[in-house]
Amino acid sequence: MTVVEAHGLTRNFGTLTAVEDLSLDMEKGEVLAFLGPNGAGKTTTIRMLAGIISPTTGYAVVAGHRTDKEVDKIHESVGLLTETPGFYDALTAMWNLEFYARFYNGLDIDRQMEKYLKITGLWERRDAKVGTYSKGMKQRLALARALIHEPEVIFLDEPTAALDPEAAREVRELVKNLSREGRTIFLSTHNLTEAEQLCSRIAVVQTHLLALDTPANLRQRLFRRRVVVQLDGLSESVVELVKGLPFVSNTETTGNEIIVELNDPENTRPELVRHIVEAGGKIMSVSEQQHSLEEIYLNLMNEN
Repeated sequence: MTVVEAHGLTRNFGTLTAVEDLSLDMEKGEVLAFLGPNGAGKTTTIRMLAGIISPTTGYAVVAGHRTDKEVDKIHESVGLLTETPGFYDALTAMWNLEFYARFYNGLDIDRQMEKYLKITGLWERRDAKVGTYSKGMKQRLALARALIHEPEVIFLDEPTAALDPEAAREVRELVKNLSREGRTIFLSTHNLTEAEQLCSRIAVVQTHLLALDTPANLRQRLFRRRVVVQLDGLSESVVELVKGLPFVSNTETTGNEIIVELNDPENTRPELVRHIVEAGGKIMSVSEQQHSLEEIYLNLMNEN
């Protein structure tokens, strides 16, 4: 079931185009990583999808509601965590949450506040003024605020920024649990390791959309598949043999490893192993080289 659809979203600020002709979709329960450098239009895209600002051209449908026609319905259906959340520092966490919770009809406010303050680890500090909170605590309070009305779609802008490793791990676990519950999560982050852990697909933007796919498909599209063969001693004769095989397009060596680009690796990898063994090579392991999400991201940036 498609929950988020963007159709040709463009947003201009005077002569500056922040987002250009961006189209994408998200399925129910999906966690999508939204990646790009500073100034690429990530926050502007979130604001358009959440119904905070209008696109110059194009439109989006979020949780069944058009952002250009049903803004109030959009606000009821989405939760938003901004990179720099604002609170009333002179009020307690409870008072801050209650203030925002009252914008939504039909909430059991006390129950929801207790639920999400406990989930975010702030229950014991619920009566402390937010002005005494650390930046990381304010970030967790902002996450509780984004979730308090049980939104169907959640937009997270750098959710683990300023958090210590333990708090960041807890937030990542919460994101996984929300996805399992069927929530759809749009995750804008600079943390590529986090994106790879949490997200089934990634979107890379630089004003316009550069790529939208699974990490595996992007690896296949951007990089030749490479097999790493580790041997108990790498002889020059084995290296020369491998270089001469008709299904090998490129080779590199490092230490006792030979790294090979294969044409049709599923079918030719067994042949590679056979030839090395017949030439006297003692193979310790055979694996496929995995390109990281960082390599995918940098490759896409360099292409553009």
